[in-house]
Amino acid sequence: MRIALYVTCLVDLMRPAVGFAALRLLAATGNDVVVPPAQTCCGQPAWSAGNRPLAETLAQKAIAELEDYDAVVVPSGSCAEQIRLTYPKLFADDAVWGPRARALAARTQELSEFLASLGEPLEPPGEFAGSVTYHDSCKGLRGLGIKAQPRALLGRVRGLSLKEMADCEECCGFGGAFAENYADVSARIVDRKCESVAAAGADAVVGGDLGCLLNIEGRLRRRGDGTTRVLHFAEVLAGETKP
Repeated sequence: MRIALYVTCLVDLMRPAVGFAALRLLAATGNDVVVPPAQTCCGQPAWSAGNRPLAETLAQKAIAELEDYDAVVVPSGSCAEQIRLTYPKLFADDAVWGPRARALAARTQELSEFLASLGEPLEPPGEFAGSVTYHDSCKGLRGLGIKAQPRALLGRVRGLSLKEMADCEECCGFGGAFAENYADVSARIVDRKCESVAAAGADAVVGGDLGCLLNIEGRLRRRGDGTTRVLHFAEVLAGETKP
């Protein structure tokens, strides 16, 4: 297959290592992997803020850039959910863009979904000498049903042990602009998440959405936890976990 890796804004701007790890994992499947150079935002922030015209403009741009690939893989449940579920809604009554949006949605998968769906189970090239606890992101879990896939993949990493935290499915409090507009509420939510992480006693907290991970890491450090590592599952699978 010819696969497009949709990197996402946060990965591109805040932690490119996640994108390179995803690229390494996809290349290991034997498929032809391309990073479309003109890709930008999927439009989720605009959609969440109620700016439908901008969300539609960004969606049309993404559809035009991604629709010629056999599959589109995204290392983020949030952005994958936007393409899979929101794009068809945006253009439900549009005779031109509606079919194109639905076709792209059908070929788009979050990274752990894609890797877990392979007929030949992926042998992760990385190894991790320690324990991790997993945070389920809201969009990935509730929008796309991503739960077992990343855990199954992590279970194949040499040396890794999984310690489930209590309330692993609870929100981290980020929610994009929510963390800015309702900072006090967001801080209380992420404090609960950090307490669950600490109680799990793992060496690292792992997740599939960088927004969640940045929020959790920031709060852990502000609470004085300077040792618990915060990693995207792609980094762990690919062995890209050096500090």
